[in-house]
Amino acid sequence: CLRDGSLDQAIEAAELTDLASLLQRAPRLQLVAHNGGESARAMRHIRALGLPVRRLPSSSPTNASWSFERKLLAWREAFQAAGLCA
Repeated sequence: CLRDGSLDQAIEAAELTDLASLLQRAPRLQLVAHNGGESARAMRHIRALGLPVRRLPSSSPTNASWSFERKLLAWREAFQAAGLCA
């Protein structure tokens, strides 16, 4: 995609990642976690591949409605659910 800056509104020419090919090369893939709302628009395509999907809060500092601690907890829970950390 093309983007000037870090805001989702600035994204142009977005393209979906070829996750079917990625899944063939990484069959142990446990979870696809989306970093914010714009990324999460692809959730239905990923679910169609049979992968678990989770929308997480944007890690961007512009997401001021979530504190760092709250974001960290959400991300930690996603990693724990996928068996990636204790």
